[in-house]
Amino acid sequence: MNQEDYASEVASEADPVSAEDPEATRRDAGEAESSRASRSWWDRNADEYQNDHGAFLGDDRFVWGPEGLDEAEAALLGPAASLRDKDILEIGAGAAQCSRWLAAQGARPVALDLSHRQLQHALRIGDDLPLVEADAGKLPFRAGSFDLACSAYGAVPFVADPVNVMREVHRVLRPGGRWVFSVTHPVRWAFPDEPGPEGLSVAASYFDRTAYVEQDERGRAVYVEHHRTIGDRVRDVVAGGFRLLDLVEPEWPEWNSQEWGGWSPLRGNLIPGTAIFVCERD
Repeated sequence: MNQEDYASEVASEADPVSAEDPEATRRDAGEAESSRASRSWWDRNADEYQNDHGAFLGDDRFVWGPEGLDEAEAALLGPAASLRDKDILEIGAGAAQCSRWLAAQGARPVALDLSHRQLQHALRIGDDLPLVEADAGKLPFRAGSFDLACSAYGAVPFVADPVNVMREVHRVLRPGGRWVFSVTHPVRWAFPDEPGPEGLSVAASYFDRTAYVEQDERGRAVYVEHHRTIGDRVRDVVAGGFRLLDLVEPEWPEWNSQEWGGWSPLRGNLIPGTAIFVCERD
């Protein structure tokens, strides 16, 4: 199927069957269940996600999170000029907005996502980018294929075995390669996921690692997100063979007036919402 066929499917293909009124709970969820839930959830919700957040993300911007920290300014992968001719893997690419920005800097990005529907949106937006539909825990690339790897809220928060993802990224990177990924700041798990004042009071233990699961009437997970403390994330990075170079906690900028789920100016000015790990392959 060619690019035009895929792009037309975004408008014409019937949505996958959705779970009605899923029950939210905290329970264990293994690797296979988490992967299956993530694939179906993003396929089911990709249209709404891109409709709601596409304008903020842009078609060819590299935004690290709801705060709006832009790679053009942050240079966490390195100065923009240094990206030219680099092979870069974007994991959890969604509609490949970050990969388009990387391509504009002269890099050779590959955009990978678990969701077929998200990659259809990448084709809808356009540009001749390599797109790969695959699980972050089983990267379909030879060892040493990339100079850099990145993920803006992709894959890492949703996997039951983050160390496996770290090791896979380590495997496909060349020596000295940088791996930068952003996730929900772990401290947020102690607070209700609400943008208003009700989201400012601690409601759960920060140390409770039990996964957040939304499940259907038969108990099957339709959405899974895994909590790790800051210390857990650092240990995951090290266990994956990386050195942690920096941990960035973006502050909420004055220009950003949007609410995005539990992210808002009110909360963003008081507690961190995003954690970005800047790592280097040994």
